Amino acid sequence: MNDFSGFAYARPSTVSEAASLLAEYGSEARLLSGGTDLIIKLHNKTLRPRIVVDLKRIPELRRGISEIDGHLSISAATVMTDIARDERIARYFPALIDAVSVVGSVQIRNRATLAGNICNASPAADSAPPLLVHGAEVLAASVNGTRRIPIAEFFVRSGVTTLRAGEFVTAIELPLPKRPIGAAHMRRSRRRGHDLASVTLCCGVDESGLTRLAYGSVGPKPVLALDESGVLADPGAPDEAKAEIFESMFAGASPSPRSMRASPEYRLAMLRVLGVRALRKAIERLEKGRAQ
Repeated sequence: MNDFSGFAYARPSTVSEAASLLAEYGSEARLLSGGTDLIIKLHNKTLRPRIVVDLKRIPELRRGISEIDGHLSISAATVMTDIARDERIARYFPALIDAVSVVGSVQIRNRATLAGNICNASPAADSAPPLLVHGAEVLAASVNGTRRIPIAEFFVRSGVTTLRAGEFVTAIELPLPKRPIGAAHMRRSRRRGHDLASVTLCCGVDESGLTRLAYGSVGPKPVLALDESGVLADPGAPDEAKAEIFESMFAGASPSPRSMRASPEYRLAMLRVLGVRALRKAIERLEKGRAQ
């Protein structure tokens, strides 16, 4: 363990060592994996931890995506670039590739991790909507062992998750779909590039007619809504019927009037536009998947 600029620095070699450090230091510890947000906050001193725990030397957490018991498991150190290049993610979860491909810049994607993106719990996190649509689970470790947290139960509000004191994320798991599904992620921002999104949205449609819609940056946390009627998934259903269902699904949107990125009226209008576009793209991908 070393001392740097007012805080201690530790590089544990096992999950249990990291868990012990978190148990000892509690809220005064910060974890380092990608570091794209942490390093900035340490530099400008908006964060003043007693210790920074570097997770990058723990073998169980090293970068990688593996297939385990019907899931794709994305380790905590896996960066966005790794996810965007993975053939299995492209085959089963193309909406996640849509999302990670627009996170920050190329340089950021080469460092930022999926685990860090969700642990920041930003309502504008691009990865959250596709993870919600695909029913991801978060694996969290502590001195008490490991537990699974459904992603739909993970977010509380901006910057807050349901991780307990002393817990940290070791992996995110995505269940391999048992039946064909098409999904698409879309976003709206003030300008192209690494700007935060004013609206993020993911739509998923499976062959049973179930439509899952998740959206963010329009409230304190990402929202998941379901349409089990089959109307949205039906290409021949009237636009009026679909619009009515969309309205009910967007009832969870409550954009802040204090945001500088876009007005509430604009965000709500774009939510409806992106919903229609993502639904169309999801149905196209479903049909393409069936034809293969």
